[in-house]
Amino acid sequence: MIWDDEAYVWIATSDDIPLSLEGGSYDALIERVKTAAPEILEMNSKPFNPLRLRFTSDRLVANG
Repeated sequence: MIWDDEAYVWIATSDDIPLSLEGGSYDALIERVKTAAPEILEMNSKPFNPLRLRFTSDRLVANG
């Protein structure tokens, strides 16, 4: 997940799951991903039992 300093949101993307979400807080975004990921995998007929998610974060800060 990446913090967008200009938009003041966290952004989650995944190459393994076609996923791109944003949220105003880190914890809220994790909850959104935990809800959306199984739904997206099911819609794409991809097995996910058990589903294991790993969250990493970066913060990009604009200077100036």
